[in-house]
Amino acid sequence: MKVQSGMRHEWSLWAINRIEADFLRSSDTHLIPLQLSGFPEIDFYFKDESSHPTGSLKHRLARSLFLYSLCNGWLDEKTTIVEASSGSTAISEAYFAQLLRLPFIAVMPKKTSPEKIAAIEFYGGKCHLVANPAQVYSESIRLAKKLDGHYMDQFTYAERATDWRANNNIAESIFSQMRAETYPVPHWLVAAAGTGGTTATLGRYVRYQRHHTRILCPDPVNSVFLDYFLTRDKKLKLSSASRIEGIGRPRVESSFLPDIIDAMVRVSDEQTMAALRFLEVKLGRRVGGSTGTNFVGMLVAASEMVKQKEKGSIVGILCDSGERYSQSYYNDEWIKAQRLDTHSKLEEIKLWALKGVRPKVPLLKVSKDA
Repeated sequence: MKVQSGMRHEWSLWAINRIEADFLRSSDTHLIPLQLSGFPEIDFYFKDESSHPTGSLKHRLARSLFLYSLCNGWLDEKTTIVEASSGSTAISEAYFAQLLRLPFIAVMPKKTSPEKIAAIEFYGGKCHLVANPAQVYSESIRLAKKLDGHYMDQFTYAERATDWRANNNIAESIFSQMRAETYPVPHWLVAAAGTGGTTATLGRYVRYQRHHTRILCPDPVNSVFLDYFLTRDKKLKLSSASRIEGIGRPRVESSFLPDIIDAMVRVSDEQTMAALRFLEVKLGRRVGGSTGTNFVGMLVAASEMVKQKEKGSIVGILCDSGERYSQSYYNDEWIKAQRLDTHSKLEEIKLWALKGVRPKVPLLKVSKDA
């Protein structure tokens, strides 16, 4: 029988206490109201996850992944942590690795923004860049094995590491903050998927609490999630990756659970970039690309509500700050090099949000089983 040594057990207790102490020092994130004149009967909100210590929604995931690994006995005081990431999860994991005095290596695509690379290095992490985004998985496994480390594997464990019943998860936080609003139970929660951990938490929580809230997952181009949602074909793969860092995947990830998502919608890169420019003015600040994708999804949900003559509220996720993308999404030369027609799409977004004039696309997709 293998018995954990007393020293290793004591270290695990110390590590869990360090993470819990860090959690208690942190306050909850804000819920920001957003009024859109095109939808006078609908209240919009953004759950602002950029205010976490590491600046993104992935702070919650990283904390959960570390606690999950510790409680499973996978880490000790000498373990090197390895993670495959497009940036934000790696930043947050680097933070927690530093908190526990553990070495950390992020395996990321070469196209990852320089701001994210700098943030990982700020927390003491190292960046291992690969040319092909599809290589991040195999390269992470190889490095972890070579270093006798632990591959955190967010794409497998995201949906199971988070306690979706309570424990201050993002869903519980949203519903708690909505209690005094006109429509305290949202008609829609809108969150794009990277690992699928957030949509899994939201979907499970609303069912557990017996809410009638629906989950909408907007998906960028160059992602298989929407097609998997419709077909349930786990073998789907793409040779290219999403331009929108942090969301959309070229393969079906284990943590993406389609059965607890009510609807999906395809969002073009032009729509996302236009949404970012609209929100920059509307919110008075820059937000990350996935937030732009989520905002388009919120507009789709609102249009569906108008069509059904429904009143109510919609909550979307503000995933991270736009300051991490100053050299890409907010750089006009980058937009031009990508051949993205942001200007005309921005006019569509304005008409949609401020006048309620929905463009011909995108259309809501529901699964065959819905």
